[in-house]
Amino acid sequence: RGKMEEGKAYSPDGVFAHLEMLEARAHEAAIKQEETERQEEKLARLKARVRELRHQRDELQAKVDLQQNGQLGKEGAVSDPAQPSARAVLEWKIKSLKAMLQVFYLTGISGKLTKRGVCFCISTAYEGTYLDSYYLDLLTKSEVQIHRHSIPIFIPLEQIAKKYLQTDIRRFLSVLSDHLNAYVGRRYQADQLQERFSDQIEGTLQRNSLCNLLVFNYDVSSKSKTFPFTARLLYGDLCCSLPTEVTVSPAPDAPASLAEMAAAHSDLFRRVALHKAFCSFSSTEES
Repeated sequence: RGKMEEGKAYSPDGVFAHLEMLEARAHEAAIKQEETERQEEKLARLKARVRELRHQRDELQAKVDLQQNGQLGKEGAVSDPAQPSARAVLEWKIKSLKAMLQVFYLTGISGKLTKRGVCFCISTAYEGTYLDSYYLDLLTKSEVQIHRHSIPIFIPLEQIAKKYLQTDIRRFLSVLSDHLNAYVGRRYQADQLQERFSDQIEGTLQRNSLCNLLVFNYDVSSKSKTFPFTARLLYGDLCCSLPTEVTVSPAPDAPASLAEMAAAHSDLFRRVALHKAFCSFSSTEES
């Protein structure tokens, strides 16, 4: 019996199978390591390219500032021969736009150069769920101009453009992306609430176009009883998908003990998404 067990323990087939498994794992690990190294090298190249383009941008920006400040010699002669021409300024803008396309690629903002400027696509998502994409077509002439776009009318595009478009396109796109992602996040939460918890919502959830004001009535069951509440959520920060002001009120004739429950709900609405808050209500009821 001992010889049989010994033969089984050291069976050639078992050894070969084990070696093949180890070899396969080693090969898989090597592939992952190689892919990681490629990604790191690519990221390092992109960072180096961004630094180089920023340096070129800063040099040209300094020259443009000198030109705009009117530092000219007598009879209109340019005192600094190194001052850029209009063509140099245009080339600087194009290089800056190309650099931004590389940097923004991993942030949900992509774009491509057009004959008259650049067209950006801003993709939005909430908690890993892709939602909508919005487009922005810019003209890059002496002044950057918005040619056409699909941004919702209630997003303060004109205000954001007035503040950043001519001075910092990167900041302009970043702020606009924050507004769009916050809006679709608020809208997504309201939609989820209506779809998944319609049995707890009394009547229709009231919301405005920007979804920064939500008002609704809902019921919570406890000990075979149902208690109605009214909630009002105000999103004062338009770049945020969580409310800044929350008011939760029980019915006028409700027991005084429900005031504590209303306060707890109010705090929860400030900290987590609406549908997740209602998920926690359901868990509490089951408990």
